[in-house]
Amino acid sequence: MKKLISLVLCLTLVLLAFTACGAKKTDDKTIVVGASVTPHAEILNVIKDELAAEGYTLEVKEYNDYVLPNTATESGELDANYFQHQPYLTDFNAENGTHLVSVASIHYEPFGLYAGKTASLADLADGATVAIPNDGTNEARALYLLEAQGLITLKEDVGFTATVLDIAENPKNLDIKELEAAQLVRALADVDVAVINGNYAIEGGLKVADALAVEDAASDSAQTYANILVVKEGNESLPKIQVLAKALQSDTVRTFIEDTYAGAVVPIF
Repeated sequence: MKKLISLVLCLTLVLLAFTACGAKKTDDKTIVVGASVTPHAEILNVIKDELAAEGYTLEVKEYNDYVLPNTATESGELDANYFQHQPYLTDFNAENGTHLVSVASIHYEPFGLYAGKTASLADLADGATVAIPNDGTNEARALYLLEAQGLITLKEDVGFTATVLDIAENPKNLDIKELEAAQLVRALADVDVAVINGNYAIEGGLKVADALAVEDAASDSAQTYANILVVKEGNESLPKIQVLAKALQSDTVRTFIEDTYAGAVVPIF
């Protein structure tokens, strides 16, 4: 009886080992990526056929938060994720002890300067009110857009930690109001102009094409805040990750982005 039990256990272990090997082989041809619904998951879905032609199956898992896709990538539940920019990733690694790295830059969502009570930048009066996002990452980005239009000058080498306290010159004596990013569209009626995040502008019915000024694709802001494909450190060179990165930087994706988002999403490759 004991010999029979031992034999059954041995056969079970062999079967499990065989199954595990088979699963691993299958997993090598399956790419599981976590993404925000818009535009990231939409962009990923466009390349499913392209990856299938290379022998890979793409599974896209949609997330509505910015924590779970990173922890799932760290644990190995996801092969990669696509939803964030490098400054966020750097902070996340530092705060959570994760080991996630960027593989490729795919797109950025430009900030726009939109008209409120004043219809053009040339008509901005002395003391005009300008609304900008009040959170650290986005405030600096908004200030750099104002600087690019010649409205203010920031202190030299202040970088992307800039706040209103880092304004060196303000020739028009602009009254810069820091507001919660989600409230900026609603505030347009009460300010002369506002710098608004791309996603909130779209949600508020604004068109990037109607903005008075938009971040340049070649600007430091666009490069810094490009949305990236992220993997756990050590997995950058895996064949399936390289195939995925190549597909995301393909003409197929470029055309889809340009035809779909009307300037609210811009390819960075």
